[in-house]
Amino acid sequence: MAHPAPTPVHVPPVADVAATWQRILLLTARVENKLAAVLQRRHGIGLSEYRALGHLVASPTSELRMQELADKVGLNQSSVTRLVARLNAADFAYRDLCADDKRGVYAVITDTGRAKYAEASRTYEETLSDALKEEGQADPQLAAALAALGALS
Repeated sequence: MAHPAPTPVHVPPVADVAATWQRILLLTARVENKLAAVLQRRHGIGLSEYRALGHLVASPTSELRMQELADKVGLNQSSVTRLVARLNAADFAYRDLCADDKRGVYAVITDTGRAKYAEASRTYEETLSDALKEEGQADPQLAAALAALGALS
């Protein structure tokens, strides 16, 4: 019994894929720089601190193992340790040992950290939206891609 021929799939040339990837990286870098600058200027926190607080706020227990937080924020173990130390110094979070496993260390958000995250969230969302619109206006192809993702409205 003959099998039907597979439907051909259009695969762009590698050069096109690489060029598209470079445009995505450039977009990401520009938007991240804007987010970082605005969060630092208006709220006194960095982008990694903001994202860490967001993950801690979203946790049902208000805490995450350090390695889990590192994975969510995209940092290595030593970098997340320094990040949580900064959050601790600002009273946004603290380190706690796991009661069942003394080797397990958690980052736990404080009420001050929750308030800081809530305060900075609106700034983050407005800045992100504005930055994506600005980048889309500068590049019509990018605007189409952003619109398809629902990033521009």
